[in-house]
Amino acid sequence: MDSARPQAWRDAALAVAIALLLSAVWAMRDWAALSALHLPDTDDVVRLQQVRDWLGGQAFGDLAQHRLGIGGIEMHWSRLPDLAPAAIIALLAPLTGAHGAELTAVILCPALLFIAGLILTGSIARALGVSAPVAIIVGALAYPANALFLPGRIDHHALQMVLLLLLVRALLGRGSWLKGVAAGLASAASLIIGMETAPLLAAGGAVLTIRWIAAGEGEPARMAGYGVALSAALAAAALLLRTSGWDYPACDGFAAPAWRAAQIGALAPLALAALSPVLTVLRVRLAVTGLFCTGAVVAALALSPACLRPYGGVDPVLARIWLANVAEAQPLFAAPLAHAVGYAGLLLTGLGATLWMARRSGRAEWFIAGGFLLMSLLVALVQLRGAYAGAILAAPALAGLIAVARERGALALAGAWIASAGLLYPIAGAALSRGDEPEAAVGCDAGAILSALARLPRGTVAAPIDLGAYALAATPHRILAAPYHRNTAGNRALYRLLLSGPETAHRQAVQLRLDYLVDCDGAYGELGTPPRGSLLAALREGRPPLWLRPMPGGSGGARLYTIAR
Repeated sequence: MDSARPQAWRDAALAVAIALLLSAVWAMRDWAALSALHLPDTDDVVRLQQVRDWLGGQAFGDLAQHRLGIGGIEMHWSRLPDLAPAAIIALLAPLTGAHGAELTAVILCPALLFIAGLILTGSIARALGVSAPVAIIVGALAYPANALFLPGRIDHHALQMVLLLLLVRALLGRGSWLKGVAAGLASAASLIIGMETAPLLAAGGAVLTIRWIAAGEGEPARMAGYGVALSAALAAAALLLRTSGWDYPACDGFAAPAWRAAQIGALAPLALAALSPVLTVLRVRLAVTGLFCTGAVVAALALSPACLRPYGGVDPVLARIWLANVAEAQPLFAAPLAHAVGYAGLLLTGLGATLWMARRSGRAEWFIAGGFLLMSLLVALVQLRGAYAGAILAAPALAGLIAVARERGALALAGAWIASAGLLYPIAGAALSRGDEPEAAVGCDAGAILSALARLPRGTVAAPIDLGAYALAATPHRILAAPYHRNTAGNRALYRLLLSGPETAHRQAVQLRLDYLVDCDGAYGELGTPPRGSLLAALREGRPPLWLRPMPGGSGGARLYTIAR
């Protein structure tokens, strides 16, 4: 114990140094966009706007974006990830001004989460008996997971990765009440933030249940801590973090349907923990576990049937036109080769290394890490975003692979480091992809368009979906379309406008009270070849109708029009 504590501090110091160094390098590389608060992802910039709205007087429980869509939309987000950036901005704004405070927050928050993620990665490696410093280095390079910690990435995905790592760490080693509490709180917090990690959280619950059935030392205490913390945290969140969209009829975020299902599911570990003293026979423990878990699942789905299809409410037309073109939402085998290799390469390598380490070491706990990696792969088969968790969870096994390779000579060591360098997989994917794969559309020069829009009188803007998120934060206008599945009415209205004939489109624009239309070379490419006679075809042919009046301010193939009522 005495020697382990200084080593843990040295590992933490290494994690801090690497995280701060990479964060500084990334910030300098992206400074032009970052300093203008043009954040890396649409979710990041809308998260910043959500924090601004709250600090500007919007109620804590009101997470609606009132300037988005047709009459505003209820976001499927939680207030929990807003707390840290809001605190930094509120504290620094009197000293640095609003812009300086926001810039500090969007750089500092991801860096702090990166530090926490690397420290936990090292701790998991130590618990599995491999080099923590090597695992920290591999974790820092673990693409695509490390992309979640870039400066500006203040959306909730990085926080969920840290919570997942905390859950994995709490499941390793001898059981205890404290580890159970940590697992329960991490699971509850991740569910409160969003549903993306729900399959991995379910895998964590399964691992904990299997360990309880095996009746290892401390497992009843771990199960009890997990059940109590999970149930109490969910109950407290229903009171403290209830949003204005609490009764929204979908299981896509922390609202009543998801909360009911999770709260009922939390009863199973509580009941199993309470019965631990009397369930001493393995067959009886198995039977009771099956009965309780099946009952909890059936009851949860009976009360919240929407959770059978968390995103089943997405409009089918929008799912086909828009959502299918979002890179991280594509199934693994449907994605372009460059994306598939870049996202899943490290995950697959790490899964193989984990199974190899389990066989070589004989330690059953490697199968816990392997279970999480396998679940990440199953999620990635449906949506590539599952590879985020798999990439960083691969680090301990890859650290073990590097240690073995070091004993076999320089060539083997170089090969192990190359296989473990997650940043090389997107490069390899690009090199392997066929030359005839379509290139991504250029899209809009956001800087010029947003500057021009910000100078115009307040109105309602129809713009490409991704640009809409940035326009929401950079201008005072109402925005018709943005990349959020709950904005069905606004997104469909945008596409209907573009695909209609010019005169019909004019009537629609008047009904929607639109004031401005943004077009760019390569924008709206998700619609394919524009139908002959449509508004979009007229724009592509360079002959916009008379009711669209060109405005100055566009550049680089971007055009801004005012709409005559």
